[in-house]
Amino acid sequence: MKHLDKSQIANLPRFERMNLINSCGGIKSANLLGSCNAAGKTNLAVFNSVIHLGSNPPQLTFTLRPVTVERHTYTNLKNTRFFTINHIHQHIIEKAHQTSASYDAAISEFDEVKLTEEYISNFKAPYVKESRIKMGCSFENEYPIKESGCIVIVANIEHIYFDEHIQSKDGFLDLTKAESVGIIGLDAYVKTEMLDRFSYARPEEELKSIM
Repeated sequence: MKHLDKSQIANLPRFERMNLINSCGGIKSANLLGSCNAAGKTNLAVFNSVIHLGSNPPQLTFTLRPVTVERHTYTNLKNTRFFTINHIHQHIIEKAHQTSASYDAAISEFDEVKLTEEYISNFKAPYVKESRIKMGCSFENEYPIKESGCIVIVANIEHIYFDEHIQSKDGFLDLTKAESVGIIGLDAYVKTEMLDRFSYARPEEELKSIM
């Protein structure tokens, strides 16, 4: 088994170090964040850092890189306080990844990559019509990370849309039926496959499959 200590990692070439550290943490979520500025110009960007925070109230977080350069998603959500999170499925991965390019603020990634803006129930941010699981969110708070300069955003889930056939009776969404994908590192997209679901784990009780 190969071993690298902290000093060896620090001395790796930049892109080798970046790919190593971004992939060693495991598979991450793959989402498109939709937003618009005060004038209504839309923005769409791929994020691999969206994670569950709590279910009561329903909240999630995602991480923004340092705002040493212009971050259109950050500017938009701070100005309008609304954005959408849209699952990436395996049939739109190329279009989704292209949104990571550094487009000018005057250019909408929706138009550039040929994904469709969708406005539902007068929500103030655009959803991705092609996405099969999507959430309308509102900005709640932000927490600067002094060690890296990154910003953690806390958001409230205001709306959830999904195809009914992917939901189990207990509320669980089967992301494999939606063909949602994950991301390894910065640029590798992977399919999801259900291996098993288990009953609630308790000491001295036999674990059971609930699939």
